[in-house]
Amino acid sequence: MNLPNKLTVLRALMVPVFVFFILYPAEQEMLFRLIALFLFCTASFTDYLDGHIARKKNLVTNFGKFMDPLADKLLVCSALICMIPLSRLPAWYVIILISREFIISGFRLIAVEQNVVIAASYFGKLKTVSQMVMIILLILQLPALHFVNLLFIYLSLILTIVSLIDYLYKNRKVLQEGGF
Repeated sequence: MNLPNKLTVLRALMVPVFVFFILYPAEQEMLFRLIALFLFCTASFTDYLDGHIARKKNLVTNFGKFMDPLADKLLVCSALICMIPLSRLPAWYVIILISREFIISGFRLIAVEQNVVIAASYFGKLKTVSQMVMIILLILQLPALHFVNLLFIYLSLILTIVSLIDYLYKNRKVLQEGGF
């Protein structure tokens, strides 16, 4: 259990605490929003930090390869789902974003069976950053940033769809060789 793996586990453990604070009945109180914001930003930063440390110090493990993307998906998907009862995102939107994650995860499982590693793409990284910025903006819910919120909502949706198409197209041989 090296440092990057500890950070990954910490990120996963922060998810239910984040959900508690973002959905607490007094969610309109700025204190709870700020605590949720702090937790989300801290957890998001550990995503960057654990990967950076693991690569720099050659601490990449099978546990990390499995848990890191899982912890990321738990954090982002939990935050997206929380936006539905808070009326900050419609359910159809969240379903599209989460469906992409399931499709890519399934696709990666097929690739692993063929000894193919599918690395994160440029569009996938942009999608992740745009979703994290969008979630931060939606947690803050500042009226002055309404246009910026909308911009990131649409940008995240577009990048989600583009990154899905990009992954599938670039790795279509995996599907063809997988019997599809």
